[in-house]
Amino acid sequence: MRLDAIDLRILDAIQRDGRITKLALAEKAGLSPTPCWMRLRKLEKAGIISGYHARLSLRRVAPVASLVVEITLANHRQADFDRFERVVRDIREIVCCWSVGGGDYILKVVAADIDAYQRLIDALLDRELGIARYFTYIVTKTVKEDPVVPVSVLVADGA
Repeated sequence: MRLDAIDLRILDAIQRDGRITKLALAEKAGLSPTPCWMRLRKLEKAGIISGYHARLSLRRVAPVASLVVEITLANHRQADFDRFERVVRDIREIVCCWSVGGGDYILKVVAADIDAYQRLIDALLDRELGIARYFTYIVTKTVKEDPVVPVSVLVADGA
């Protein structure tokens, strides 16, 4: 699906406020409400909009430890990657997992505390997933964590 400038304005607006009203969205997109709503539905049906979420201020909910973990697998067969990725998908405390090539993964983990994190790592190691080594980085301060993706910057022709 080719995106135009109106689509990009819609995507930008709903990323910033997933609860935006139809009327406000139409205004930001430069359309009347019905055509804007139809475009929004088209973006959803195309899978470009994959869901709507609330952004939480986690530390106001409960104490939390945020960690970045680099994991290297010992073996680099597709079956090893598949097994590791399947397990990671089912662990709720692992909120992000990126394969960065060469059998390495970067994980973002949120846990109640460092002890809970260590139990999670111990459980991963006990599952014999072929983890050769891991490095843990404790997040001491979040400088920037913006869920808004600059779609218009990423689109090659700028639409």
